[in-house]
Amino acid sequence: MSLNPKFKRWQGQVVWLIGASTGIGAALAEALHAAGATVAVSARGADKLQAFADAHPGSLALPADVLDPAALKSALRTLVAKTGRVDLAVYCAGTYTPLRADHFDLASATAQWQTNYQGALNLLDALLPQLLAQSQAGQGGHLSLVSSVAGYRGLPKALGYGPAKAALIHLAETLYLDLAPKGLGVSVVNPGFVATPMTAQNDFKMPALQTPEQAAAAILEGWQDGDFEIHFPKRFTRFVKFLRHLPARPYFWLVRKGTKL
Repeated sequence: MSLNPKFKRWQGQVVWLIGASTGIGAALAEALHAAGATVAVSARGADKLQAFADAHPGSLALPADVLDPAALKSALRTLVAKTGRVDLAVYCAGTYTPLRADHFDLASATAQWQTNYQGALNLLDALLPQLLAQSQAGQGGHLSLVSSVAGYRGLPKALGYGPAKAALIHLAETLYLDLAPKGLGVSVVNPGFVATPMTAQNDFKMPALQTPEQAAAAILEGWQDGDFEIHFPKRFTRFVKFLRHLPARPYFWLVRKGTKL
């Protein structure tokens, strides 16, 4: 049974992608536009956004830094003025720098927290009044947060990244409890390894590595099925989910062995 209203078609749907200049966000923008959605793209890089809009008729470039609440509100006002609503908003802004306790860097940890989590709160401040107004008008709407399987449990080199992604998962679950009774959709996306500028920093072989295009296809399928949690590729994420439920002793032993700590 679906936990969310299903997206049965993309034609005419208004989708706002926040963090859409590279990686999964950029691939989602391409896929959604090809499927017929009206796509609005936001990120800091105005040039990349405008290049996307120029190459994809009907799309909108709305530059905004997720750490600037006023800029997000301004972008949303522009979007609603042009389209009248937001059918799907996707927070896919993110950053990753490998970080461990023996080389702790407060600036790095703080920057990762701010982009990966605080930015999502800034989006909520702008977006929730719009979604609630749509709910009252019988229009509906959906918010999707892109987290990571790194948010399931502690992992090496993820001292800055993992806690923020764990917080996003928790945030999505809490939002679902509040918004689903109002007819609003909430989902969380937990990818495995995807070939993006962030994962290019990894110095180890990444199992079940996917392309951004493969990730975008899996995410669209999850929205179409009405899933709350969208995780992929299943051959990898199901194993990580198994690890999530282990007691601490065997979990730490397996992670140390698997990562050769």
